[in-house]
Amino acid sequence: MSSIIKVIKEQIDNFHLIRRLSIYELKSSNRNNYLGILWEFINPSIQIAIYWFVFGYVQSRPTIDGVNGQKIPFFIWMLSGIVLWFFIYPAITHGSKSIYSRLRMVSRMNFPLSAIPSYVVLSLLYPQLLLMVAVIIIFQFIGYPISIYYIQLPYFLFAAIIFLFSLSLITSTIATIVRDFQMLLQSLMRVLLYVTPILWPVHKLGDTFKFIMQLNPVYYLIEGYRYALLGQGWFITEHPAITIYFWGVVFLLLSIGSYMHVRFRRHFIDFL
Repeated sequence: MSSIIKVIKEQIDNFHLIRRLSIYELKSSNRNNYLGILWEFINPSIQIAIYWFVFGYVQSRPTIDGVNGQKIPFFIWMLSGIVLWFFIYPAITHGSKSIYSRLRMVSRMNFPLSAIPSYVVLSLLYPQLLLMVAVIIIFQFIGYPISIYYIQLPYFLFAAIIFLFSLSLITSTIATIVRDFQMLLQSLMRVLLYVTPILWPVHKLGDTFKFIMQLNPVYYLIEGYRYALLGQGWFITEHPAITIYFWGVVFLLLSIGSYMHVRFRRHFIDFL
């Protein structure tokens, strides 16, 4: 518990530094590209087109059954969930290598290492916000206007940030000590896309596999986004057990990640 308090205190005390570094990280990542931040829209657009063609058009899946029995076009259904994936995927992969890739730079500075995963995750939040705005605008013209259920979006985005930070504390610590872990994680992330109901409806697998899929914390975030963007209801109150489970997993990840980070960070310099 003391490790959690210490890590959280470091985030609060260095919030302004984290915010400035996140903006610098975003600018530096697009500095050498002619189109700059436009690539934050181009890359997702290309991937969405490919996924729609393979999982929607080729598989002849024109509509998906919604929660209330309505028929939702596959493209709309997929877009409402995959928009968050474009935040989750880079946050996990970049967060895992955030410390060891910057360790030499901060090794001689009085800098809290736990702030590094924070500002890396935060730097990816800005493109996510822009992408969300673009998706919301698209939805206004295709029959899914803004509704009161959009109130859930800030909550699920906050939940995603806490989840990703907690997970990054674990993965960044392991990746600093064992560099091969980064390669393993990238392979697992490719699998995660297909074992999370982003490209296909989970009810197709039956109740047993649906329960197994619900054990994945990303399921909670993706489905929460869908409920909000498609106006399907209040996911938090309609699925209280999954909500409690999700925050239990997040607290467990934060506990393990904080302990591992505080325990090993004094030895990080030995792995340069």
